[in-house]
Amino acid sequence: MKKPSLAIAGLTACSGCQLTLFNCEDELREILERFEVAYFPMGQSDPDPKRHYDVALVEGAVSTPGDLSALFHFRNASRLLIAFGTCALHGGIAAQKNRSTPRPALLREVYGDRAPQLESFPPAPFKNFVSVDAAITGCPPEKGDLLRLLGAVLAGTLPAFPSYPVCLECRSRENLCLLLERNQLCLGPVIQGGCNARCPATGIPCEGCRGPVEEANVAQELELLLTRGFSREEIERRMSRFTVEWDYGQRS
Repeated sequence: MKKPSLAIAGLTACSGCQLTLFNCEDELREILERFEVAYFPMGQSDPDPKRHYDVALVEGAVSTPGDLSALFHFRNASRLLIAFGTCALHGGIAAQKNRSTPRPALLREVYGDRAPQLESFPPAPFKNFVSVDAAITGCPPEKGDLLRLLGAVLAGTLPAFPSYPVCLECRSRENLCLLLERNQLCLGPVIQGGCNARCPATGIPCEGCRGPVEEANVAQELELLLTRGFSREEIERRMSRFTVEWDYGQRS
């Protein structure tokens, strides 16, 4: 039986999502036995950019003409295009200043005199440009989510990921509620679960790295945080750290 061909690539990102594959240490040998890794510049010395792939896992936001060209290539060259990580899904860290600071000013701050030579636009998620077949959220994604996706592909289907907020996992672990009981700015009620509430379990408020849960009651979260004494500016700054395009009037 022919192995499914796999591409793993990155656009504007830190490459942390791609490293999730290497975190599958115990399963890596079996992954390589079951998939043909046809394109993976981080792990191959001579990848073939002209191949067609059964599955392409692509991380990062789209922020340059080169990014956009690469995204179109993987969309056209792949049977399944997977938005891999929060940047690919929501713009992520790269997009957090989209609303607050003009792009030219950001480029000047980072690149100085070289800024006018650079072609760049506000970082955006894949959905603004192409259709995707599935997504794995997280910054970086959970190892288990990647393994579930690969296992489902081998079975000829796609996985169903959690559709509940981080708060549900907090309660199942009997964690102290950092928002209601410690009055900390925790985003758990509106953030996609699947991380087993790792941060709140250690006393760290949810920062929102997995992006919005489906049908989040954003307006109620905003109202609750305001009544707890947090400023609107602080709330929006925290919520836009990983996801810029919040609808603050949305009710589930």
